[in-house]
Amino acid sequence: SFVRARLHLRPPMAAAAAGATPATARKALASTTSALLSSSPALRRRSLSCSAASAATAPRIAQQPPDLLRWVQREGGFVHPALRVADHLEYGLGVSATAADGIIPPGAVLIDLPGRIPLRLRRPADAADALLMQLADRVPEELWSMRLGLRLLQERTKSDSFWWPYIANLPETFTVPIFFPGEDIKNLQYAPLLHQINKRCRFLLEFEKEVKQKLGTVPSGDHPFCGQDVHSSSLGWAMSAASSRAFRLHGEIPMLLPLVDMCNHSFSPNARIVQEGDVESPDMSVKVVAETQIDQNAAVTLNYGCYPNDFYLLDYGFVVTSNPYDQVELSYDGNLLDAASMAAGVSNPNFSTPAKWQQDILSQLNLHGEGAVLKVSLGGPDVVDGHLLAALRVLLAADPDTVGKHDLETLMSLGTKAPLGPTVEASALRTVLALCAIALQHFHTKIMDDQAVLKGEPPLTTELAVQFRLQKKLMLVDIMQNLSRRIKSLSPEKSTA
Repeated sequence: SFVRARLHLRPPMAAAAAGATPATARKALASTTSALLSSSPALRRRSLSCSAASAATAPRIAQQPPDLLRWVQREGGFVHPALRVADHLEYGLGVSATAADGIIPPGAVLIDLPGRIPLRLRRPADAADALLMQLADRVPEELWSMRLGLRLLQERTKSDSFWWPYIANLPETFTVPIFFPGEDIKNLQYAPLLHQINKRCRFLLEFEKEVKQKLGTVPSGDHPFCGQDVHSSSLGWAMSAASSRAFRLHGEIPMLLPLVDMCNHSFSPNARIVQEGDVESPDMSVKVVAETQIDQNAAVTLNYGCYPNDFYLLDYGFVVTSNPYDQVELSYDGNLLDAASMAAGVSNPNFSTPAKWQQDILSQLNLHGEGAVLKVSLGGPDVVDGHLLAALRVLLAADPDTVGKHDLETLMSLGTKAPLGPTVEASALRTVLALCAIALQHFHTKIMDDQAVLKGEPPLTTELAVQFRLQKKLMLVDIMQNLSRRIKSLSPEKSTA
């Protein structure tokens, strides 16, 4: 019920900036363009400038930021005495247990934030807040992190912000792809992710124009950013800060949770988050509780969610190796299936021209007809997208009566062994094998090439891009080995893959 918030990639974003190409969009974001309109020394200290990602541990907003743990405690929060913020060998900067204070038992409260500490969008209290909300309302719902990011930018510009000790500890840069150099964007070699990066870049350029138009004549006293000029680079920083650090309380309102957001990710976490009280209640609090025993020097970890590496890189700026939830996205297309079937030695005209009874089942799978979602995937816990697997089984079957004996759930499950017989099953799995091979061919480099690049200790953004594509390839190879074993197990005469 409590998950690390993320951006949704599927819905369409706002219209692209007129005339902006992906290359110009990324250049605009990567440059340090923010300038101050105010000459106040206090405001200069809270500059909105940012730079592209370049180091594994980015410098923080303030060169000597306040002690975050002490600030949380001073404002009524609790921090377990065995915790510290430090660099961890495996996870990098984050919350860890100290070596001197012993083992933390399961069930122990690690962090307890009172309701006043989380940072979120709020009801307008003055003219500046009202303008901020008007800007937030112009942001599409799927880009909720930009909405929350506007609130973060507002607090960052204030010389007396309550949240300054938290903001001062935030990274000056983020390792998300919108800040990658152009060459490392190309190094990703994965069209679905490139599409999302370009959409975000175009959105930020277009939104910069909207912000400038909205705030161009606003008096400094009513200006939500204390009179500072807001550019696509600072907007990108704010959106990245929110997307990589926000949590949703019971799936509702995204919030930035100081110190809690410094707990790193693991699919086998040793801690969990508990919300007590309603979001709007003055007694609301957010706790981090030890799920298992936490040993000395161990990092405190939370599960951000079970997502493919596309989400982790785009929103958080890291790649999970051997991610069991990673996937490769494909278009469900008759011509692609024809090519795969030919490569697999499976001859079937129904891929491009299915019979009426097959069309009816494909419609139930939402792969045919008006409103069809023609996106399928390989990988993840299911190994093969259930919609794709069921479609192949149905299209390769000759007898509608045999197919009619099984419900869609059975046809969509790889765990159901050969529901339509070994011949149909072998042909379906061979076609998926061929789809994996075609997907591998879309990457321009080989696995050994990627491994050689990583051994050379490249710049961080290059490392992330190469690691991202390498994990996709390794996952496809694992799927092919898995399916080959399944084909061999069907029957001796169907054992050749």
